[in-house]
Amino acid sequence: MNLSSTAAQKATEPLPAPTLDGIPRQQGRAGGVRPPVEAAPDEAAAADRSTEAHPSAAAPAATASWRKLRPWRILPTPTGTPFTFGYAAVLAGTSLLTQYADPSFVSGLQQGSSTDVAHLTQQPLLVLVASALWIAGGITSPYAIGFLLVLTALERRIGALRTAGVFLLGHIVATLATEVPVGLSVLAGHLPDSSLHRLDYGISFGVAASVGALAGLLTPWLRWTVLAGFGWMLVDDLIAFTDPMTNWGHLLSLVIGVSTWPLVRRWRQARGPDSSGRAPREA
Repeated sequence: MNLSSTAAQKATEPLPAPTLDGIPRQQGRAGGVRPPVEAAPDEAAAADRSTEAHPSAAAPAATASWRKLRPWRILPTPTGTPFTFGYAAVLAGTSLLTQYADPSFVSGLQQGSSTDVAHLTQQPLLVLVASALWIAGGITSPYAIGFLLVLTALERRIGALRTAGVFLLGHIVATLATEVPVGLSVLAGHLPDSSLHRLDYGISFGVAASVGALAGLLTPWLRWTVLAGFGWMLVDDLIAFTDPMTNWGHLLSLVIGVSTWPLVRRWRQARGPDSSGRAPREA
């Protein structure tokens, strides 16, 4: 064997990469150490540019979820909740009229809109609608605030016409259920004739029914929290005994709303995903 040829052949072979004691060498295709793979300059630059262009991609999941909540959706809009928005505009107009118009003129309008027994026997349809155009207690009353929040949430889940149906159901049924006993009591001689003209107007019955209906579409813990808190407020008013007929009407309206749970849940499922693209959740 030619020693010079063998030495030249060994000189041309690549030298094995240095290794550390106790760490096995990883074999490459040619038996050597596989070199570390580094990103190409163009790929690294593209990744940097992508992170800069889309910073939300690197944001925590909690932050992304918070951005999807869109807190302004708790208020009505002309396109998203047309019934609540239009109704709120009417109530704002009558509230401004109450505050700035002549008190005697406003008193005459409210008296003519009252759902007392005398008006219900003469013009039932007119006063049932007209009585719901006023806010008892003014625009800053708890029922006015509840109207905006509750009806907006309900309309986003079941639609405008169905929300109007729930509201009117509570308003009409609770009104008749509280006024008819008054008329019967007057006929029986248990109440004076002046009770036939008891001033009765406002949106509270419809709002209470809407609260009960909306509770059926919420998650269980939130559902029972809402019902317990609102129900306790109504019971506390009843205990105070300042206006027992109206207070009983509020409790009855809440029960009416709760009784619509099977119906509103079916409507919610039939409506499908809301305007945010979210599918309905099982209650």
